[in-house]
Amino acid sequence: MPSSMPSARILGTGRFLPPDVRTNRDIERMVETSDTWIVERTGIRERRIAPDGMTTSDMAAAGAREALDMAGIRAADLDLIVLATVTPDMPMPSGAAIVQGKLGAGHCPAIDVGAACAGFVFALSVGEQFIRTGKYRTVLVVGADTLTKFIDWTDRKTCVLFGDGAGAVVLGAEAVASDGAVTQGILATSLSTDGTLAPALYIPGGGSARPPSAATVDERLHFIRMNGQEIFKHAVKNLVAASRAALGEAGMTMASVDWVCAHQANKRILDQVALRLETAPDRMLCNIDRVGNTSSASIPILLDESVRAGTVRTGDVVVMSALGAGISWGGAVVRM
Repeated sequence: MPSSMPSARILGTGRFLPPDVRTNRDIERMVETSDTWIVERTGIRERRIAPDGMTTSDMAAAGAREALDMAGIRAADLDLIVLATVTPDMPMPSGAAIVQGKLGAGHCPAIDVGAACAGFVFALSVGEQFIRTGKYRTVLVVGADTLTKFIDWTDRKTCVLFGDGAGAVVLGAEAVASDGAVTQGILATSLSTDGTLAPALYIPGGGSARPPSAATVDERLHFIRMNGQEIFKHAVKNLVAASRAALGEAGMTMASVDWVCAHQANKRILDQVALRLETAPDRMLCNIDRVGNTSSASIPILLDESVRAGTVRTGDVVVMSALGAGISWGGAVVRM
């Protein structure tokens, strides 16, 4: 990379979680399950639920404001907004456009990235590329989803997993060394998709294949459907592969990593990833017990919590990895 091209550094982080908490005990009263069963299989004890009237863009804007405040950046000074979501407020316009309006970000371009739970890593890579080419200098990347609005609360396999929330980072241009080496910010990313596995996790109704109708509602096609065993198998393998691929791109190994910030889908998955990456469990950042699976918001929520708690500090190397519907997976190596 020519030395004139900058790298992309995280200038600020932010998050938003709805105030409404739904515990496993609450879900026990809704479907045949138990707190013990949920905790043993997922590690989740509670999750946040967006109330009626709260939209994905509401949460995204709230998390973005926190990130902008930390970065000391005005919304009007943003060059680009990238929103990772599969639950926008409506089919069109894009969720990012609505967020832009709520932030008062002027006329900067605003786009959505749809990679489900892997969305934030994909969106982070998109934002990074615009900065690396020199096209833009300040980019807001947000991950936000309200998947609980698409949950069948009679399906105990899926209703215990998901929560709502938003997380955000502000990326800024960082000068690189004279030899073009990137030593600060996003050091490398790695992205992959295997569309043959799409049936493992999907919402069948509401798109051009099955447009909304009385029949699709009656058939309950607007809810999440998931093959849990298939997702578990590919999640462990590909989260590890994405982490190693990104580290390889950066010319690094796990020995240089301070923290692993993986998508919070299932505690058993996280434990297996730590084992296969040969990293200490206390190096694995985790909040799944309190927020559940927040889809594209998972990594930025966890990152912001860790930064504000003083756990992740300036100069620390963080490996991020996520897998979502598609099936898509990705990894990123970041020096904070």
